[in-house]
Amino acid sequence: MATRTEEAQGYLPRWTLKSEGIIAPEERLPWGQTIFLGLQHVLAMFGSTVLAPILMGFDPNTAIFFSGIGTLVFFLVVGGRVPSYLGSSFSFIAVVLAATGFASGFHGPGLNPNIPVALGGIIACGVLYAIIGLIVMFTGYHWIEVIMPPAVTGAIVAVIGLNLAPVAIGDIGTDTFGIIMAIITVLAIALIAIYAPSFLKRLPILLGGIIGYLLYLIGANGFGWGKPIDFSNVAKAAWIGLPNFTGPVFHTDAMILIAPVAIILVAENLGHVKAVAAMTGQNLDRYLGRAFLGDGLSTILAGFGGGTGVTTYAENIGVMAVTRIYSTLLFIVAAVVALILGFCPKFGQLIYTIPSSVLGGLAIVLFGLIAATGARIWVQNRVDFSRTRNLIPVAVALTIGAGNFQIAMGSFTLSAIGVATIAAIVLYQILRERAPEEQTVETGPEA
Repeated sequence: MATRTEEAQGYLPRWTLKSEGIIAPEERLPWGQTIFLGLQHVLAMFGSTVLAPILMGFDPNTAIFFSGIGTLVFFLVVGGRVPSYLGSSFSFIAVVLAATGFASGFHGPGLNPNIPVALGGIIACGVLYAIIGLIVMFTGYHWIEVIMPPAVTGAIVAVIGLNLAPVAIGDIGTDTFGIIMAIITVLAIALIAIYAPSFLKRLPILLGGIIGYLLYLIGANGFGWGKPIDFSNVAKAAWIGLPNFTGPVFHTDAMILIAPVAIILVAENLGHVKAVAAMTGQNLDRYLGRAFLGDGLSTILAGFGGGTGVTTYAENIGVMAVTRIYSTLLFIVAAVVALILGFCPKFGQLIYTIPSSVLGGLAIVLFGLIAATGARIWVQNRVDFSRTRNLIPVAVALTIGAGNFQIAMGSFTLSAIGVATIAAIVLYQILRERAPEEQTVETGPEA
């Protein structure tokens, strides 16, 4: 058995559990177990990493390829000390749709015709994100918490989910069979998340999507209840081929619209690193700047090749929480598998056969979870909504986001998420308490 000193250095000749049953980020398992556990992380990231590009009109093969590239870049930048998978970020969906004028939904191989414009904005976001990472590396991260305390961060995250709600409903459509399949997909996800055994609970989006897909296939292709799934493009596609690389076009309006997403990515990454630190018992604060920089560089690379912006994935953190295995080498395996999938056009065409109504059901849950995550941030940080400083910025931001309030200045339009983010940050700072607050805002009738 490895000694404690050997464990601290990361030399584990076999699967040696420490007394507390945790495999730390710097520790290594035998290759057989590493590969198997790495494949689990591929399954965990797959549903969201595929769904986000489809909703934006990006090629899912290319998005998966760049998620693998991004994960490898992240690993190198953090020195293999922060376990994380970088998948497609849902924070980009609303602003990309606004910047490109693309109607989200199932559009098949036609893709979003304005992808290059979106890519220019994604690169701008990555550059801003990387700059924030460099600043944090030299100054620390506490200034971020001053600008974006839990009340503001929770509001921004919730706004993303609420603002995307119409996208999910639009994907379902008005066809009766489609509506039924969307409902079944939602129920499948919920039942798996609650009643499935052990590790399967960490894959509700993937498994729920598969169930919805198969039931739709039986109903539409077998009984003619809906539009049949067409597999002709799958049959024609090659097994091996290059991803659909696309170069960026830099439009100032799109760059200004999409770049502020960096603020949201900072909040996500900060929360994820803190969560891993809490679960492993290690202080990872010194790697926060590197984590921001790695995510930013990965987003820049994705923007130059046709991938979506990326972010650290809560789904994979959930898997680590269940397995208690945080070895960063698992994510090298997951990244390599993602690269292999990116070179399989047949796989990409199969993704395009997912019915719009099933995508809508998946989106309802995912976007709802994003909104609920905002509330979770408030609860976990015990945000006191009896204080005006917390209540007013949140109230204003939620209304702006849900109402899709945009500000147009000439040819430039600031998205609702951008307006809500700025409003929440500015209002919170304006209402900063100079002394203990005496007057509070009543939020309901007295008991």
